Amino acid sequence: MQVPRSLGTHDGSFHADEVTACSLLLLFDKIDRDKVHRTRDPSVLVQCEYVCDVGGIYDPARKRFDHHQADYKGPMSSAGMILLYLKEKGVIDPHFYDFFNKSLVMGVDAHDNGVAKVEIGTSSFSQVVSNFLPIQYDESVEAMNGAFFRAVDFVVGHLRRLKERFEYTHSCQKIVKQAMLGSTSALIFNETIPWMENFFDLGGDVHPAQFVIMPAGAHWKLRGIPPNLSERMKVRKPLPESWAGLHEEDLRKVSGIPGAIFCHKGRFISIWRTREDAERALHLALKR
Repeated sequence: MQVPRSLGTHDGSFHADEVTACSLLLLFDKIDRDKVHRTRDPSVLVQCEYVCDVGGIYDPARKRFDHHQADYKGPMSSAGMILLYLKEKGVIDPHFYDFFNKSLVMGVDAHDNGVAKVEIGTSSFSQVVSNFLPIQYDESVEAMNGAFFRAVDFVVGHLRRLKERFEYTHSCQKIVKQAMLGSTSALIFNETIPWMENFFDLGGDVHPAQFVIMPAGAHWKLRGIPPNLSERMKVRKPLPESWAGLHEEDLRKVSGIPGAIFCHKGRFISIWRTREDAERALHLALKR
């Protein structure tokens, strides 16, 4: 007899894949935290509704999600398997699946399967999760389990913020679409919103806009639009070369705009005191 809303995963050292798999099931209310069992005992695992990263079986119909057995040849770890299961069960839609997969889970899968590249000076999400492990290797079962659940709490919080960010970004899509319909050279927003992902999701790759104007705290920013989403630090049209790296008075003198505050040396973004100042800067940038 299986215990509803229970999860079994292996004991001992833990990794980002089963921590993330467990966290996804918690986030979407499929399991209870107090019914998570860390063990390799088959008599315990057989009673769990879900089993992740242990057991040698990948069978979503039976809610078994292991990837270590020789007959599984795919690229997923238990994290990717659970995410795909949630999509196939209709718990999350395909857009949400793609967002979670590309922003986090694919990297967790690649790291756990040993195909992720390690970059010096960069700490991956999987490495951050691994840092929750006790420092000493011979810690007690209780200490190891406590560390596992601290890692789970961290990952659940991270996933929840990703989910809320995705939902908020998606809710702003209508505003971005309206701006795209009403403009050719620039998108102008009266509020600060996540525009870039929405812009490219709505066909921004072929849209003629070259700049964005929107509030930036108490001021306004004029920012160049990237050629595509994967080249965020590049722009279709850079700001004037003579503005590069200038602040306040120096930028005012060169631009002739009294509300000048700053232009990044990379010429992709500039800050102005008012919307009118930003629009004057846009006019000068387009004239080049």
